Order: sequence, then structure tokens, then C-alpha cells
Amino acid sequence: MKNLIIAMSLLFSLSSTAANHKEYAAKGNTTITVFNKENIHFDPVKLEGYNAADADGVIRLVNGRIILKKIQVPHYERNVKVYIKTTVASNGDRWDKSGSVFVLPRKSAINLLSIAQGKNKFPAIDSLKLEKLVGVVAGKDYKPTVELMRFMTPFGVGYYSDKDNALSSKRRPVYIPKWADCVEWQQDITDRYSELEGEAYVGVYIDTWTEQGYLASVELQFKESPISCDRMTRTEVLPLINTVYYIGQEYPDIFARKPITTDFTLPKGAKNVRLKYIVTGHGGHNGGDEFVQKENILSVDNKVVYRFIPWRDDCASFRRFNPGTGVWLEKRVASYIGEDGEYTEKEIEEPVGSSDFSRSNWCPGSDVMPEEVKLEGITAGKHTFTVDIPKAQAVDGNKLNHWLVSAYLVWDY
Repeated sequence: MKNLIIAMSLLFSLSSTAANHKEYAAKGNTTITVFNKENIHFDPVKLEGYNAADADGVIRLVNGRIILKKIQVPHYERNVKVYIKTTVASNGDRWDKSGSVFVLPRKSAINLLSIAQGKNKFPAIDSLKLEKLVGVVAGKDYKPTVELMRFMTPFGVGYYSDKDNALSSKRRPVYIPKWADCVEWQQDITDRYSELEGEAYVGVYIDTWTEQGYLASVELQFKESPISCDRMTRTEVLPLINTVYYIGQEYPDIFARKPITTDFTLPKGAKNVRLKYIVTGHGGHNGGDEFVQKENILSVDNKVVYRFIPWRDDCASFRRFNPGTGVWLEKRVASYIGEDGEYTEKEIEEPVGSSDFSRSNWCPGSDVMPEEVKLEGITAGKHTFTVDIPKAQAVDGNKLNHWLVSAYLVWDY
């Protein structure tokens, strides 16, 4: 009898709780193929300036180095997880290049598309603060481009992956059974769903200067919660800074001389405020910022909220994606099992690929995860955000030192 009373009480409690929950209609999982093996390349003759959408809806900007497409993303009532999957293969370009998947900011009347079309220009800048870096921070009717994923192309994966290729056939280390056909990355970008919901323009930029370029595919996956009362947590995105030189911009070596500071206003009711920061250092010459550890310092209202050295020393793990990398021989003493079955030592020459070297937060063939900083205690109102890289180096002739940084705020409401 006692167990029956307990069971009935529990059932009543569950029924009462369910009655107080609103049911949200299911939309279902959705996968959107934004691009499918689209060629990103440099063609200043056929693709000069802005090129209107083709039969597949693909728009090409800046001589083909940017592809852009308008998509329709469902409105979800239930919670949803959003993932991006990006696939890249060489179409003949064998070099490692910076790449960026992005979305045009929803609340920005001026953006990369309207600028490429000649309808708008980047807002005028404060030359004392930003030198020649147009479009890096917000201005009148303009917000910086929102990155969905940063990546680095590998050395020639795909085009140079054939086992009989004259360039790469003798460069494969013994521990690589075969070269990969492409490189693929996936990231959770749920925090940027509000920039995608409804109508959105999604693009891919690769810093290629060859007619062959790369083949790129992008897929967006929306995975809905199966729980009917799991209401969507709504978020807002506020882009703060983006120094990726998508269109008509200078190499951003400003950090060699000064920090970049920008103002932002946090609205009332913003909860769980997070700062997201994506960074890669560049300058491929010996001793360049690409290969030297440099501290990044992030501040809000002149108070340091995060400082770190963006660095990766696992680049050799991406070797299978880099058939076209340069290879050197380095001498070292190796320990190995000899003919008598015992360990012995001798000096050997071992091949080392350029793609193996440690780098400033990127390896050829890798993507870059955003750093996240929780801004606990931040209040509504006007604030300043600062990025400082104190020991960054300047561009010097063909020594193209620069830092590609992008940052945005996200909060719940």
C-alpha cells in the first residue's frame, strides 16, 4: 500500500510538471550543402571584381578568391546544435594558405557583398588609431565580418596526392601509408546560429594567387533536440574585430606598433556573456611571426581578461595532408634494432617537411578553434575591447609578418 501511494504521488508530480511545460513543435534535423567542390582561385581576367550568382547560386568576389551564397536556414523553437563541415582539396595550388568560412553580419547595412558590388565603401577610419586598416572594426552602418571557421590549406592535398605524382611520390615518409585525398574539418558553431537563421550569406575565402586554386565544400548541419519542452536558448552575436584581408585591405601588421581598441555597447538583459577569439600569426620567412611564439593580450575596459601564446607543436601529425611540402634532411643519432637483435645507434639523415614545423596557432591542413573567455560581472552599457600583441613584427619587404585575428561577443537573452 505504501509503495502504491509513493508511485501515485510520483505520477501526479510528473503529470503536474509536464502540464506546466510548453510543447514546442519539431522542425527536424536539417543539412544544408552550401558549396560542393567549388573552385576558389585567382582569375583577374574572367572574374574581375564582382560576379553575379551562377546557376548554382554561387557569387564570386575579388577575382574568384571569395565564393558567396545566399541560403535559407530554418527557424527552430526547440534547442538545436549547429555544426559546420568544411572540405578542401588542392586544384593545383600546392602552397599553404590562410582560409576563412564566414557569414555576412545580419545587422550591417555595409558588408563585403555590397562593397564588391560598388554600392558601398568601408566606413572612414581614424587614421591615428587604425592606420590603413579599413573594415577591421565597426563603423557607421558597418560591422566586421563574422568568422564561422578559420583554417589553413595543406600543401597540395588532392592534386598532388597521386602515388605516381612526380612532385610528391618520393616525399612520402615511411610512416604515411598514402597521401590523403582531401582535408576535412568540423566545428560546433551553435553560438552563431542567430547570424544564420532565416536568410544568410555564407562565404569562403582562401588567400590563393594561382589560377588553379582549391576545391572547397561547406555543409551546415542542424541537429534538433528530441525533447518537446526543450526550448531554444536564444543568443545574440556582436562582432568586434576582424583583420582577415578579405577585400581591398592591407596586411594587418599594426600590432607591431600598437594595439587595436574598439568600443561596443552591451544591451540590458544580456546573460552569460562570452568573448570568442580566433587568431593565427603569419610571416613565413625564417624568424617570422609564423614560427615565433608571441603573447596575445585581450582586455575589456583596460582590464586584462585573457593572455596566452597561440602556438601548435603538433603540426607533424598533419603530414598525410601535405604531399607538396618542401622537404629537408636533418642529421640525428637514431637508436634502432640491429642485425643481432640488440639496440644500436648510428647517425642518420631524416627527411623533415616544412609542414612539420611548429607554428603560431595553425598547422598546414588544420582548423583553428576559437578561444572562449567568460566575461563574468560585465554590465550593460558602453565598453572597450583591446587586442595587443606586444612583440609582433612589422612587414619588411617580402617579410610579410601579420596577425589575422577576429573576435565577437555572444550572450543569451
